Amino acid sequence: MTDITEGQAAPAFDLATDGDGRVTLAGLKGRSVVLYFYPKADTPGCTNEGLDFSALAAQFAAVDAAVIGVSRDAVKKLDRFKAKHDLKLVLGSDEDSVVCEAWGTWIMKKLYGREYMGVERATFLIDGAGVVRRVWRNVKVKGHAEQVLEAVRAL
Repeated sequence: MTDITEGQAAPAFDLATDGDGRVTLAGLKGRSVVLYFYPKADTPGCTNEGLDFSALAAQFAAVDAAVIGVSRDAVKKLDRFKAKHDLKLVLGSDEDSVVCEAWGTWIMKKLYGREYMGVERATFLIDGAGVVRRVWRNVKVKGHAEQVLEAVRAL
């Protein structure tokens, strides 16, 4: 597993997004980037996380921060998820797990004694120069978006 640490250069990413778009780290140069990984679109925790980040969208925009949610869901599913919940952020599709693996969020999980590979709920704050400034692993959704916004404002 890749271990992303604070102070290191952020691994590049290039993702298909909702609305038939693309998002790349290079394309966001000069802006703060909140890259958050979530297990599955339209599940309770992931929906709440998306809603929490969306509720703060104007405040993230005010400090020129891009918020990008990443899952292994197909773009069509992300389109439905975004429309259903009126999410105000970019959703990236990493169906082949390349970005999840590069960021160390494609991990072995356990549920009811069964082991399987899945996406760890984790968030990374990248500064305008492409350096990782904060790392949150095993994120608990409640209050997380507010913590991330405070960290962006502190950059």
